[in-house]
Amino acid sequence: MRSTRLEVDLNKFQNNINQIKKLCPNKTIMPVVKANAYGTHINHHIKTLRQFQIVAVAMVEEGIVLRNVGYEGEIFILNQPSMTEINDIEEYSLTIGISDKNFLLECIRNNNSFPVHIEIETGMNRTGVKLEELSAFMSLISKSKLKVEGIYTHLSSADFDKEYTENQISLFKKALEIVKQHVSNIKYIHINASNGILNYPLDFTTLVRPGIIIYGYEPYKGAFNHLDIKPITKYKTNITFLKKCKKGDAISYSQTYICPKDMIVATIPIGYADGFKRILSNRGFVMIHGIKVPIIGAVCMDGCMIDVSNIETKVGDEVIIWDNENITVEEIAECCNTINYEILSTISDRVPRVFIEQ
Repeated sequence: MRSTRLEVDLNKFQNNINQIKKLCPNKTIMPVVKANAYGTHINHHIKTLRQFQIVAVAMVEEGIVLRNVGYEGEIFILNQPSMTEINDIEEYSLTIGISDKNFLLECIRNNNSFPVHIEIETGMNRTGVKLEELSAFMSLISKSKLKVEGIYTHLSSADFDKEYTENQISLFKKALEIVKQHVSNIKYIHINASNGILNYPLDFTTLVRPGIIIYGYEPYKGAFNHLDIKPITKYKTNITFLKKCKKGDAISYSQTYICPKDMIVATIPIGYADGFKRILSNRGFVMIHGIKVPIIGAVCMDGCMIDVSNIETKVGDEVIIWDNENITVEEIAECCNTINYEILSTISDRVPRVFIEQ
């Protein structure tokens, strides 16, 4: 196995699920396992998936992956699919979010009969049926064979804007009353993803969609104050090469780092093709033997260099990219001017995932 690897602790994942269940009693937990389960590949671990009656992904292709690994429960596609995916939706028994009129008309023409959840536009302005168009949309869907099992929306600002969020909830409640005029039994009523779960407990909903919090990371600073969740990943690699460099030597592409003195430089096999951002060039850190050491020179596609002049090292020594204590995903995200979601979800598939189960 390649030495660069992402360790995924399934015991901590289960702890996080249990904490969410305590926070959301009597609600169905639909974990969001899109983008290869936020980079963890838990979507490939069938034993873990089977505890859930329904899981969510972003697109039809991701639903097919879950079917192919043996998941037999309900698979919900969060985003409006395209017409070209209708046959796959039928073949793989997927449930979809629906809000596009032309897609609905195509389903009517095809006599499709798969389950759907009606997506309502309340303020995200991404996808969803607007309130003023909902009655006509529901009248049209009643002419189809589609099975309306749910209604949902997405809160765009539940981490910081109470007034905006409460308005979204109010609009959704109005939409729910309209849908109830056409559907007698709605199985799934859902609004809350991670931010909503933490900040807006809603008695009238029946399902929650936890995303980043099931992986143990904060959707916003301070979220850990609401929930005892634990980060489930550690990113590690090993030194593959050591060299002595002289004062004035240039490190990596474009000579962006010139050695200010004689140095010991190590090469580690992790680069931007692994999702290790190039912006970390000459500004990021990794850890060896409990000591932070700087990345020097440009991060390459498959590797990068670090200054180990001040510590004893040898080829094969373990290098910590993050451990959630000394170096956190959030610290790396800040260095990259992004968010923890992006750091996690863009780890390349060529990085092996090692599941920790004991």
